[in-house]
Amino acid sequence: MAHGLGALLASTALAATAAADDHAASEQGTFQADITRTTHNIAHIEAETWEGVGYGVAYAYAQDNICMLAEEFVSVRGERSLYYGPEGRNELGLRGADNLTSDVFFRSQINLPALREGLEGSSPINQALIAGYVAGYNRFLFDNPVATLPKECRDAQWVRPITTDDMLRLNEKTMLLASSLQFAGAIANAAPPSDTVAIADPQAITFPDPPEPNYGSNGWAFGSEATADGKGLLIGNPHFPWEGPARFWQMHVRGPYGYDVMGVGIAGTPLPTLGFNKDVAWTHTVTAARHFTVYMLQLAPGDPTSYMVDGEAVPMEETLVSVPMPGEEEPFETVLYSTQFGPVVSLPSAGAQWTRQMAFTLRDANTGNQRGMDAWLGIGFSSTVGEVESAISETLGIPWVNTIAADREGNALHADITAVPNVSKEFIHGCSTPFTQMVEGQITLLDGSRSECDWMSQPTAASQPGLMPANDQASRIRKDYVTNSNDSYWLSHAGEPYRELSPILGGHKTQLSLRSRSNFIETEAMLAAGPMDHSRAQELVFGNKVLSAEMALDAVLDLCEGNNALAEACGVLSRWDRRVNNESKGAHLFVAFWEKTPGGPNFWNTKFDPENPVATPADLNIEGDAGEKLLTALREAVEQLTEAGIALDASLGDVVTRASGDEKIAIHGGPGGPGILNMQRSRLIEGGMTPVHGSSYIQIVGFDEDGPVADAILSYSQSTDPASPFYADQTRLYSQKKWHRLPFSDEEIEAARIGETLTISEEAAE
Repeated sequence: MAHGLGALLASTALAATAAADDHAASEQGTFQADITRTTHNIAHIEAETWEGVGYGVAYAYAQDNICMLAEEFVSVRGERSLYYGPEGRNELGLRGADNLTSDVFFRSQINLPALREGLEGSSPINQALIAGYVAGYNRFLFDNPVATLPKECRDAQWVRPITTDDMLRLNEKTMLLASSLQFAGAIANAAPPSDTVAIADPQAITFPDPPEPNYGSNGWAFGSEATADGKGLLIGNPHFPWEGPARFWQMHVRGPYGYDVMGVGIAGTPLPTLGFNKDVAWTHTVTAARHFTVYMLQLAPGDPTSYMVDGEAVPMEETLVSVPMPGEEEPFETVLYSTQFGPVVSLPSAGAQWTRQMAFTLRDANTGNQRGMDAWLGIGFSSTVGEVESAISETLGIPWVNTIAADREGNALHADITAVPNVSKEFIHGCSTPFTQMVEGQITLLDGSRSECDWMSQPTAASQPGLMPANDQASRIRKDYVTNSNDSYWLSHAGEPYRELSPILGGHKTQLSLRSRSNFIETEAMLAAGPMDHSRAQELVFGNKVLSAEMALDAVLDLCEGNNALAEACGVLSRWDRRVNNESKGAHLFVAFWEKTPGGPNFWNTKFDPENPVATPADLNIEGDAGEKLLTALREAVEQLTEAGIALDASLGDVVTRASGDEKIAIHGGPGGPGILNMQRSRLIEGGMTPVHGSSYIQIVGFDEDGPVADAILSYSQSTDPASPFYADQTRLYSQKKWHRLPFSDEEIEAARIGETLTISEEAAE
């Protein structure tokens, strides 16, 4: 991207205009793409136009995931109740919701007229990609009638062609994934009070903790001072769901202007959103920044659907939401309310309910964000990490993730630059409410009774009113390393904290998670032993150490002395290798125990020291009541596993498995809470557990003289069709800690080819 993202988009617009003036209808009116598959069914899509890129990506994605993608379009249309019943469940965002709540949310919060207007104002490339994606998806359904699809959606009424509106809905959902979507129930179920009940105990107001610790990732970028060859090296280890539309899918895209990027995207993304080109590699981790604010409204006397701003009553905007029901049932109807500060939210169980005196609203910085694809396009065209930084800064289109990148020149970037409200520490203090400090650990709460507290009224990023400019957010380029495991921007290098920024970007000098601490400990130890290369990077990712066990297990075993009731469990833990490898016996017991430990300020004897964040807190407290609580946690863990029919001394690979037909594939790793880098969160099934969320697409990317050198693995494999030979092939590799060298050049692609290249084309509709 030698001329910058803005220049690229401008030149594309001029080229499109020139083509139209020349009546180049044959090229402008044709969708065409070549799809080549290589080992593990990785799709390589090549097209001469951006419409062709979207066309080919959609078709190839549907080949692997048609049922899942078709169901996702049902979700964002708000039609789940119609086809699956209102009581069913949608894995909506990070917390999930019943189908009716999901439908009400999407039908009320997706503003199609605004999104259509936004699309018209977006870049020509973005518009072309979306048009191509719609055509490619529909072409797949034309070539593959519903009666021939996988059994999960064969002959299903809900599989039908899509429109541009469907893509706009899907993009909006992706943008809101880590913000508004987490409050879907609070928005969908908000209703005016029917009586005069007020908040009985204002001190009880709270909000749900953010879900990022589980919905997270690890990312590392190493520069010339830390690598064996003096070039940059990147490790990407995103933690994403094993099921549903947020699963990653591998693709390699070659498009106009020399665009040549390999990596992954989720459902509906027409370009790789994590990946690499010949000069740069990048990954993302969920940021600790908040991409929304909550406002507390003072309601007008006698009218709970009007709110006071600067002493004047402002009526709320009412929206009638109608959700179709199955069979002959009448549609479900409800009225939702919105304000200049966003939709009303109500959490009665948390004390933050809508009363006759006050209400709460949520305003999301990612509402209407159609800049994301331009940001990822700019990253894909970059040849240095400085250009990556420029691409995300110019667009402010990255919705809710850190960007970590390395380049062949030996530079390493960590940029926590996203779409966040432009509120400073001073602004938050000046617009605080009596409850702001009380809930500051969960949300940023502002006063909605004053217009000056609307972040639209503050100095803003020039092109994105209301959003914080990139130069007020965190970004650094180093020659040694940067890393992030979902904690705040303040520490991306163990030895050099970042300066304090607005609290909406995350805490400063605040306690790290055990997973972040494990990251820094393992990274520093690895570099102390020698420079980083591919093999050492693989060891770092799959070392599978458990930091909490290294810190606390000896003390727990001391507690066990003389406790006959826990003798078996303590014996298993004493013999455990303190790792979460497939052969580790007793790992699941320790994980179950740790998740039941009480935590709290007295859990550790040595308290957190912001000047020594990697090593503190420490020294498990086992005295008196603290020790009894630990023993109780261990007893409860034993009972839980025994009730589930899981032997205490079983190998982890016999406990945590992924089913492929009759085959059970062992899955290593464990939840992040105990300080496990290779995060895999599982749920109980009959006789064991199965992964639901964790290490997904893992890439290790360096550079040689010819281009990128990339080893990768997609833990849950490329296809969601259980009948596909590519449903579990990479899962077996993951189980064995084996890697796949990705083919990038023409010669590498040809050597790894599966079958013949598929060429698809059609004339665009008039």
